[in-house]
Amino acid sequence: MATTKANGIELYFERTGERPSGGRPSGGRPPLLFLNGSGSTLATSGLLIQPFAAHFDVAAHDQRGLGRTSIPPGPYTMADYANDAAGLLDHLGWDRVRVVGISFGGMVAQELAVTWPERVERLALLCTSPGGVGGSSYPLHELESLPLEDRQTVGLRLLDDRFTPEHLDRDPAARGLAEMMAARGLAPKTDEERRGEREQLGARRHHDVCDRLAGITAPTLIAAGRYDGIAPIANSEGIAARVPGSELRIYEGGHAFIGQDPKALPEIVSFLDG
Repeated sequence: MATTKANGIELYFERTGERPSGGRPSGGRPPLLFLNGSGSTLATSGLLIQPFAAHFDVAAHDQRGLGRTSIPPGPYTMADYANDAAGLLDHLGWDRVRVVGISFGGMVAQELAVTWPERVERLALLCTSPGGVGGSSYPLHELESLPLEDRQTVGLRLLDDRFTPEHLDRDPAARGLAEMMAARGLAPKTDEERRGEREQLGARRHHDVCDRLAGITAPTLIAAGRYDGIAPIANSEGIAARVPGSELRIYEGGHAFIGQDPKALPEIVSFLDG
């Protein structure tokens, strides 16, 4: 657990999975940058990071406006988030890394990879969107104006468009996932924390890398959930059509397919370790 000054803010990050393992030029596991989703912090994403830390030297940070990272004045841009990530890499002395981005983190990963293609060795983009003509993710900023009950109902169907009350009644695993996500949404937050989340959603709203995706040079895996209401399959197809030599894989699940389809995580780890 540590902080560093990056791109003018105090960036909180954690590094896990670092250990010597002969055969690597660096003397350890390959470095991996993990980029988190909207509203997610390191405090809420340990279960997602842990499997990657079993194979890589993982660096992950609370993105600006969230968690233990600074909440500077807005508005924020996607370029700000990519610059923050690049600043963390500079601090760690990592010139070239594997990158995995989930949802909003996949947007940051795209911005990073089109801006500094030479720094990305392999790239995994999970349940994300390119923006623009390639397709934007659901406008989550619009949910805030809804009454709590409506916001939760809409949120469930966005998470997985099968998640009707009847489906949750007959599927305990789906119900557990839905309850976990609902509990996260009810966690108490300060006004400043909510401002940071709104600033992140504002940057997300304007994400568009479509016309720059051809500049990505790293081997790239695009992974999508078949029932994702936030980042539909068509958006992943939009990325795959524009990133040279990329591969698209569809998994059985929604926006959280990485925890729903048992094939997803091993295949993503295997790709990044290739």
